[in-house]
Amino acid sequence: MTVKKLSTESYKGVRDFYPEDMAIERHIFDTWSNSAELFGFERYDASILEPSELYKAKGAENEEMVNEQTYTFTDRGNREVTLRPEMTPTVARMIAAKRRNLQFPVRWYSIPNCFRYERTQRGRLREFWQLNCDIFGGDPASADAEIIALAHQLLIDFGATPDMFEIRVNDRGLMERLYRAIGVPEHMFGPITALNDRRRKITDAMYRDSLTDITDSDTLTEQIILMLDHSDEQSDIMFSLAELGITNAVFDKSLARGFAYYTGTIFEVLDVSGENNRSMLGGGRYDNLTSMFGGEPISGVGFGMGDVTMRDFLETHNLLDDYVPTHAPTLLIIPTDNTQNLTSLKIASEFRHSSIRTVTDTSNKKIGEKISRAVARGIPYTIIVGEDEAGGGPLTLKHLTTNTETVGTIPDLRTTMAQA
Repeated sequence: MTVKKLSTESYKGVRDFYPEDMAIERHIFDTWSNSAELFGFERYDASILEPSELYKAKGAENEEMVNEQTYTFTDRGNREVTLRPEMTPTVARMIAAKRRNLQFPVRWYSIPNCFRYERTQRGRLREFWQLNCDIFGGDPASADAEIIALAHQLLIDFGATPDMFEIRVNDRGLMERLYRAIGVPEHMFGPITALNDRRRKITDAMYRDSLTDITDSDTLTEQIILMLDHSDEQSDIMFSLAELGITNAVFDKSLARGFAYYTGTIFEVLDVSGENNRSMLGGGRYDNLTSMFGGEPISGVGFGMGDVTMRDFLETHNLLDDYVPTHAPTLLIIPTDNTQNLTSLKIASEFRHSSIRTVTDTSNKKIGEKISRAVARGIPYTIIVGEDEAGGGPLTLKHLTTNTETVGTIPDLRTTMAQA
């Protein structure tokens, strides 16, 4: 019987992380964590599975998202569950569950694995990791400024400069007041917001026609466009950002953000390069989200930043060119032949006792090739083990970058490496 061979391809829209890719992924995660914790954020996590009702609870718009863009299924207990497409409803649930035990304001972050069944394209896959940072409670104006300042600092910590990206800011509450001022009926707010969320993806003519379909009035359509593009109103958040030294923020009344739960400040950070001109992160204020779990609502503001768009940004701006994986081994032990393999493993063990990341190359490659591979991996030190070394003779520690050597015992060489 012929056995059908399995494909080596991964599921469409997900990725395999080989060591070189995982090193970059860890670099992204570590930088995210360091930046968030610098601002006093604490890390949390939760299960990847949630009851589907968590996403349907906000009405027809979210129910459509659950039905068409998520991985939703019935488990063996006949419960409808969903692989989380985002983290905000989950953190709102967790905050609501422990509200009596928490000291507000709460600053939390996570790097969850998320899934959305969408058409794959540059910057968007069906599986992704996403940095989520949220502030619950406290003064809303201060929290809004702080969360945007964190988003700004994240990119700076990767080596970016402010001219590489732009922060676009709007305010859902302000927009509703402006719509009312020019006579837009309240039932049109939602459809207009949804249309504005697509505005940068369609032509001006298509936008105008779609807006007229909603308003059924050429006059009202023209008033809305004039208000969006030419009025000077903006929220106080812009003054706060300027005071914090953030000069690459602009107020954009066309900015909408797709989720219906936003109630105030909303923002996106865009890569301004022609090659990768897209939103890298987005978020906003959601003051009513915890109310669906009962009790008084707890004010919140936060953002999400995907690892796919983050890596695209780093590669577009050559911010990975000088990156050397920090998780590469520090020391490579090279036996001259197979008879020295066990001795090399024992020597490696001695260095590991001092928390020195050490690997042994027991392949049949030539010594020169082993050293070349060590240099390519970013391993700074090597020790070659031959008969003399195996017999208890001194070891020679070679620094592969400076090409300098140090001769001594294992304790001597551990000291040398610690002082380097």
